[in-house]
Amino acid sequence: MTDEQSQAGVENFEDLLDQYTPEEGSTLRVGEKVKGTIVAIDDSSVFIATGSKVDGIVEADEMKDAEGNMTCAVGDELDLYVIAIAHGEVRLSRSAGSAGSALALAEAFENAIPVEGKVAGQCKGGFNVEVMHRRAFCPVSQIDNRFVENPEEYVGQTLQFMITRCENNGRNVVVSRRTLLEAQQEESRNEFMKTLNEGDVVDVRVTRLTNFGAFAELAPGVEGLIHISELGWARVQSADEAVSQGDALRAKVLKIDTTEKGLRIALSVKQVMEDPWNTIADRLAAGSVVEGKVVRCTPFGAFVEVLPGIEGLVHISEMSWTKRIMNAEDVVTAGDKVSVKIKDIDASKRRISLSLREAEGDPWENVAETFAPGTEVTGKVEKCAKFGVFVNIAPGVTGLLPQSRISAAPKSGLANCKPGDTVTLAVLEVNPAERKITLTTKDNMEQEEVEVPSAYRAQPKASGGFGTLGQALQNALKKK
Repeated sequence: MTDEQSQAGVENFEDLLDQYTPEEGSTLRVGEKVKGTIVAIDDSSVFIATGSKVDGIVEADEMKDAEGNMTCAVGDELDLYVIAIAHGEVRLSRSAGSAGSALALAEAFENAIPVEGKVAGQCKGGFNVEVMHRRAFCPVSQIDNRFVENPEEYVGQTLQFMITRCENNGRNVVVSRRTLLEAQQEESRNEFMKTLNEGDVVDVRVTRLTNFGAFAELAPGVEGLIHISELGWARVQSADEAVSQGDALRAKVLKIDTTEKGLRIALSVKQVMEDPWNTIADRLAAGSVVEGKVVRCTPFGAFVEVLPGIEGLVHISEMSWTKRIMNAEDVVTAGDKVSVKIKDIDASKRRISLSLREAEGDPWENVAETFAPGTEVTGKVEKCAKFGVFVNIAPGVTGLLPQSRISAAPKSGLANCKPGDTVTLAVLEVNPAERKITLTTKDNMEQEEVEVPSAYRAQPKASGGFGTLGQALQNALKKK
């Protein structure tokens, strides 16, 4: 623009103002973005018609390029921000990144107007940011509202900032993007909360895990807690067994509560899933043996999860055929993998009765055939009592060697046996109904009148001899 054009602009300024009639009652507010038309230009200011009763003024330097040339002319339309209204004057600025002055920076600071800045590079503790052709400092903690892992990724970006400090005529300027993001987030959060109701099903993203559950983001700045018991139907000991950070889930809003510590939202993933008890009849049947995991022990038994969200009880009476169990933890502990037999299912009461011992099979089921009278057995001494010695002859099967039998065979050495010793005896009597087996020494067996099982009757060998026990029995019968 030539000096003659500039002078003509000044001379015609009053005529242009006279021609312009502002709308009655029109007002402007600090921070408002307006569209205006240039009505005059002089050496220090550009005058803008904005539709209000008072024209706006922009610093002329803000409208010049790097060489100092004016980049606009009378009649041009511009988008500007109102940065100050005082003493009958409206100050405007291209606050979003245009060249400006110390006055524009100060007014943007005083009126909390966002400005545009380019992150020029990293420096100690933060970044150098170019704002209105002036250098500003942004602490690394203020460049974002999240933890900054890679500061270099912000270099070169043009972002919106709030001026948090402006001193020494614009020579000491500190800016914060975090302040602006948090304000925007708060506004977005308030709008979202107006539409959120208890009972809504929403999409969430897991943000962090704790020992009592998982926090999930419903919207920017809005988090809710999914308690560990609401992560799914399956019982878990820690949240990471069910979900991971970053997982996208569907959740139901259980409760919205405003407390002194802020907003609290309770969520449930479990309640948007199908209840596994609704289909239990299709997946489990009484009498079947299934694999499960012990989830907890109680004084009366152990709970075993046989399907995700489906638990049954193994009563202590169903834990062993041979031992009287007083404490479930003497047999199993939480986390153990076990086989259990389903005894009964009551879907209406959400109960399943399980048996640990029946899944293993009753060791006494075939005792009458396996340990017929006369059978030689080798076992381990479990307990010594005044009336005899208890000997374990098979898993879950224990017989009694009466003291009278020990006394009748003084050379057997059984009078001095102790728990853990291995002994070889013979079956004298079997009572499967009462789960009792009476044992005797081999020497005593030769003197008993019992029917010898066919398996132990004397059979001729290729050499013409008999088995050791069979031979002894045969000799005893011949003597009688």
